[in-house]
Amino acid sequence: MTPTLFGRWQTRIFLLATIGVIFSLPFYFGFLGGHEGDLSYFFVVIYVAIFGFFWDILYDYLQKILWDHDWPGVLQFLAGVLEGFFLFLVIILIGLPGIKSYQFDLFVFIKHYSLVWLAIYLSSWIIMRLLFPRWRFCGGEWLGKWT
Repeated sequence: MTPTLFGRWQTRIFLLATIGVIFSLPFYFGFLGGHEGDLSYFFVVIYVAIFGFFWDILYDYLQKILWDHDWPGVLQFLAGVLEGFFLFLVIILIGLPGIKSYQFDLFVFIKHYSLVWLAIYLSSWIIMRLLFPRWRFCGGEWLGKWT
């Protein structure tokens, strides 16, 4: 499947709102480290979604100049690393509302971001293709192309 820009946005929102929230819950409840009851884990997911809209514009452009117009898994992996590093820099250098910079723990951030990213990566490559086969053939779009 070659996702359209609109399909990228829809899939990103869907996966972050479901898988991202589910895999942030253990951190929120303090099972995997960090501060129990801290909403910053959900704010990280929200900021990944917000910044992701702009990243997806870049990814869509890059995808169109690739020789096969495809976005292979290795590029998705590199994009995830780049997005995580960018978010880390923004939190440290500028700060973001909802994320307390004085409580920011790099190790917990890496653990949380990596777990959420891995769950979304695997979901997009395995679960989505199995449970929603039409999604795959509609450029990743949920709205607009369903007949």
